[in-house]
Amino acid sequence: MQALKLSLSVPMSTLAITWLDLEDDTFPDVALALPPDSDAPGLLAAGGDLHPRRLRRAYASGIFPWYSAGQPILWWSPDPRMVLYTAEFKLSRSLRKTLRHFRQDPGCEVRIDTAFPRVIRACASTPRAGQSGTWIVPDMVDAYAAWQQLGDVHSFETWVDDDLVGGLYGICLGRMFFGESMFAWQTDASKIALAALVSFCRAHGIDMIDCQQRTGHLSSLGAREIPRSAFLEHVRRAVQAPGPRVWAFEPSLWDALDPLKRQDAACASVSPCGPPA
Repeated sequence: MQALKLSLSVPMSTLAITWLDLEDDTFPDVALALPPDSDAPGLLAAGGDLHPRRLRRAYASGIFPWYSAGQPILWWSPDPRMVLYTAEFKLSRSLRKTLRHFRQDPGCEVRIDTAFPRVIRACASTPRAGQSGTWIVPDMVDAYAAWQQLGDVHSFETWVDDDLVGGLYGICLGRMFFGESMFAWQTDASKIALAALVSFCRAHGIDMIDCQQRTGHLSSLGAREIPRSAFLEHVRRAVQAPGPRVWAFEPSLWDALDPLKRQDAACASVSPCGPPA
């Protein structure tokens, strides 16, 4: 690894960071990432490649790639880190109503990993408010598609009458899910996919979903920032735990979103529940 002075299109943009060698897939300590008051908060390194082995090491270390066309691969570990604790997911009244209709319609379903290439391409190409382009460049599409074949990358897909209308993709290492991107071609289709992911995670003991960086949309759904040190400690433990063995979405998983049904299920598994006499 070598030091690199990298020019970004931001003021005062000559930044000294680490350049990664192709032969070495290790990363510098995340404590060396640029601080919050710098021109590129969280930027840690550049270069290297997107081989699944390097990507897996990166995510397990709290690092992710994020760059645009014409730039080298840039690796980030921001502080603070935006996360969604699955227990804190905000199920708004409107989303609850949408999910109720979705569940009652026999033409609506959530699928996992049945159309990953379509999902990631849709995430890369669907226009977003306030953004003029995409960070999911073709090399990233190819890299994550290759990694998906190894079983670490997953897509949650919203289907209506056999049409893919929204979804998301991310990485699961042990009991840690790292969210990457969402898209929607129908109203609330990405929120339905996220709600399905939360349901799946709750059912499989996954307590946290990494959201990487703060957005108002994620905040409205319950995500919040935590110190990088707390995030890394959680990741260290979670990636060592056994993860889900079966990646399929059963309709009964929706019940994990309802606190009353979760309480009833917990009561039934132990003993009759009720207020103390």
